[in-house]
Amino acid sequence: MEKEIIKEYANGDLTVIWKPKKCIHSEICVKTLPEVYDPNGKPWIKPENASIEALKSQISKCPSAALTYRIAGEKAVEENQETECTVVQNGPLLVSGTLKVTLANGTIETKNRSTAFCRCGASTNKPYCDGSHKKIDFEG
Repeated sequence: MEKEIIKEYANGDLTVIWKPKKCIHSEICVKTLPEVYDPNGKPWIKPENASIEALKSQISKCPSAALTYRIAGEKAVEENQETECTVVQNGPLLVSGTLKVTLANGTIETKNRSTAFCRCGASTNKPYCDGSHKKIDFEG
C-alpha cells in the first residue's frame, strides 16, 4: 500500500497540514490567501505570511480537507458531523462526515470530514477526485 504524503508548515503554534492526494485544486486557498499559498513558490505554503486567525478561517473553507491544521498544546477534536453530500458545479461530489469507503479491490478506508469523489471519470485516483476535471473542462 502506498504511503500517504503529508506536508507540514508551521507558523508559531499553528501547523498547516497539507495532504496532496486529497487536493481537488479548487484554488480557494490561493484565492483567499495568495500571500500564503503560491503554487509556483518553494515552499508553496508560507504560513508566516498570515495571522493564525486568517489561516484557520481559510483552512476551514478547504472543500476537500486537503488542508487542515493543529494548534500546539491542543488536543485534536474529532468532529461528529451529520453526513452531507454536495455536487460541485463542474467538479467533484463532496461528501462530508465520517465515511467507510470500500474500494474496487476490497480495501476499506475510513474518511473523516470531507471527501471528494470523481464525477468526470478522468481522475487517476478513482474513486477520489484529483482535480482532473479542470484539465478536461468537465461540465456537469
